[in-house]
Amino acid sequence: MADPQYEFGGSDNAAIAEDRAKMWDAFTGATKYAVIAVVVILVGIYLLWG
Repeated sequence: MADPQYEFGGSDNAAIAEDRAKMWDAFTGATKYAVIAVVVILVGIYLLWG
């Protein structure tokens, strides 16, 4: 039988928004470094075999 004391909802929207903002910042930072790494690799390939 279900627990009648359980309350649905009640999530903290501010905490969820803060967590999503942190994850978005981490994603955009990682994307920036990935693009820089690809450019460095391509320039290196060009200089070695271009």
